Amino acid sequence: MNFLNQYNAQIADLCRRYSVERLFAFGSVLTDRFNNESDVDLIVAFDKQEVKDPFLHFFDFKYSLEDLFRKEVDLMEEQPVRNAYLRKNIENSKVLIYER
Repeated sequence: MNFLNQYNAQIADLCRRYSVERLFAFGSVLTDRFNNESDVDLIVAFDKQEVKDPFLHFFDFKYSLEDLFRKEVDLMEEQPVRNAYLRKNIENSKVLIYER
């Protein structure tokens, strides 16, 4: 069981509230390297038709996740990553945790 499994219902509730189409996790949160010092790495895709202020919406969602997990969340929007090493790392490890 990874850290996120205990929050499945709450994550789904937040995703519905914030018009999330897809949410992925990647990095140490999915491994046994995850510890008390780790942050939670997530990639989000919002429904752009329902989001009125993208900047505010993004940070409201990020802070809601941090309140839930009581951990720092590194949230990225789903879009092509320019850094080839990071892109490969994300693509090889990301796991879908919510889809509308």
